Amino acid sequence: MITANDNFLCELTFQPPYDWNALLRFLDSHATAGVEMVSNGVYYRTVVLGGAHGWIGVRPSEDSAALRVEASPTLAPIRSELMLDLRRQFDLDAEPDVIAKALGALAAPRPGLRIPGGFEPFELAARAILGQQISVRAATTVAGRFAAAYGAAAETPIPGLTHNFPSAEKVASLSVDQVASLGIIASRTRTILGLARAVSEGAISLAYGADPLETMARMRELPGIGEWTAQYVAMRALGWRDAFPHTDLVLCKALGEKNPKRVLALAERWRPWRSYAALHLWAEFHSSQETP
Repeated sequence: MITANDNFLCELTFQPPYDWNALLRFLDSHATAGVEMVSNGVYYRTVVLGGAHGWIGVRPSEDSAALRVEASPTLAPIRSELMLDLRRQFDLDAEPDVIAKALGALAAPRPGLRIPGGFEPFELAARAILGQQISVRAATTVAGRFAAAYGAAAETPIPGLTHNFPSAEKVASLSVDQVASLGIIASRTRTILGLARAVSEGAISLAYGADPLETMARMRELPGIGEWTAQYVAMRALGWRDAFPHTDLVLCKALGEKNPKRVLALAERWRPWRSYAALHLWAEFHSSQETP
């Protein structure tokens, strides 16, 4: 982990168990190149918050049930807001015992799973749209290209951490041709621009804790945003613990159903913790696909 005398350190506590390795694997596989990365068990990202610019690194504490945060001194003026956002991103206020009891046998193998939140809601939503109908690896490549082209350069001591993701206001100012020039298909380009305009104009709020049903309904009004994207954003950006992207192919396979409506009906038993149920189903399915 990068250290310097003028960086500041904080510890954010949580209620164990906490499956840091599972969360880190998810963040690593979905990281936008240049904006966030995982190195030697530490999650790094650039930060733009409250007019401050900087970077953070997060890893588990060696001494307590907490995550240890190192942040650049430029972020000291917004320390409280930063720590609150990180608590949300890493789902540190979850009550795993309560959730595990509600999910029963589904949660037994991995009781410490947490929702991998998004530090910046628009960034997460844009990344979700970029990832529609392509592989996770391809989506991270395209997202990195997008950030490098239209995000502001960031100064950090961490090799590979070079840019901030462009804001909704910045993206809303772009043309279809500008975005499509990065190899993004026209229909997806129009979806990203439509969402950026809606967010920058206040028609859609992606703030943590925003009303998920209202937000999802408004998102689905935009061409190119369907149920999966709306539910995924509600889970990871809004922090809605009862989101369930029932049209997801892996969830359908994990539950042995081809009909998304039937999948949704089966998930009723896990309310109001369906986001965690989805995480457990994804983990269980991918574990079953691993070669012994």
